Parts: sequence; C-alpha cells; structure tokens
Amino acid sequence: MVETAWAGGATPIVVVSFDEGGQVAAALAGSPAVLAEPAPAAAGQVGQIVRGIEVAAAQVRDTQAALVWPGSMVWVDAETVTTLIEAHGMRRDALLRPRYADMLSWPVLVPTALLDQLASLSPALMPDELLDELAGSVDAHTIDTGDPGAAYDIATPIDSLPEFQGPPEPVKPPPDWGASVADMGDEGPLQGPALAPYSQAAEEGE
Repeated sequence: MVETAWAGGATPIVVVSFDEGGQVAAALAGSPAVLAEPAPAAAGQVGQIVRGIEVAAAQVRDTQAALVWPGSMVWVDAETVTTLIEAHGMRRDALLRPRYADMLSWPVLVPTALLDQLASLSPALMPDELLDELAGSVDAHTIDTGDPGAAYDIATPIDSLPEFQGPPEPVKPPPDWGASVADMGDEGPLQGPALAPYSQAAEEGE
C-alpha cells in the first residue's frame, strides 16, 4: 500500500498502527512512510484518521488534503491515487471518493479544512459510516476510477478481482507535481519508517 501511494504521487505517507512487536516498523524499513503511534483506543476510528492527517500536516507544510486509506484496502491501483490528487486540483474544498461500478470505494480524499468537522463525529462510527456522515454535510463528489481494487478488500484474492478499467477520461488540468515535496522541510524523513509518537503530536497541536 505504501508503494502504491508513493507511485501514485502521494506524499507524505503516514501509517497509523500499533506496533508492540516491531513488525510494522520492519515491514516499512527503507520505505518513505512515517509510522505514527495511534490515538487512544477510546477515540475510535475517527481518532485514528484525524491522527494520521495531523501527522501528515506536521511532516509537510501547507498540506491541503489527505487520502484516508483503511489497512484492509490493499489492492488499490496507483492510478486511482493519481486520479484523486488530480481531481483535488479542480475541487480544492470537496470531499472526493472513488467509485467502482455502483460501489463507493477507497481511499477517500479529505481536505484538511474539514478536519475539525471530521473530528467532531462519533468515535462509535466505522470508516464507511464516518465518510457517509461527513459527505452528507459538505461538498462531496464521487469519481469513477474504474479500479476494482479500490472497492474489494484483502478478503478478495487479487486473481479474483474484476479487470482494471481505469477512469473513463483523464482529469484536467494536470496537478503541479512535486509542489508538496518542495514544501517539505529539510528535516523531514526521506527514508522510513520514522516514528511519530502520539504525545509529541498532541503537543504540536496545542
């Protein structure tokens, strides 16, 4: 998933995960990802999503949006990531969700301007419910990405996925590739995983 996000043009890449045994850090070794300690369990799924967005914003100045990507969605194609980033250039304030056939899918692009509104949602809600709730009160659009991997999770073997079709037409104009990278401070981690502890992020947000 990290490789797909990177290939699609997403940066920085933040993985929010418990990692008592160090397996996640080992899997991310040598990658561009930042490994962040989760928010307290009582914060629910919304707390983990907000945590990831806050860490991303701390890594790259002027971050304007984040891709929210559940860990079970392992088959997403890099072209879907690129399509969402390009579409964000056309709709800076909109929540963007990919669609495959008649199924809403992942990852979802959430503008950072909606972070407070997202954080106010119930910690009892699961990711799909959170995004449905948020989409009902903001400017939201779905985008046909033609990517079955964005709709089917790890429970579906990759050789059982429908054929990838891609978006029916490209998003125009193309984004300014590398702008977010240019905004990254020299102290930002280039090889991962760097570790962003929860207490540190909480202090930065005060």
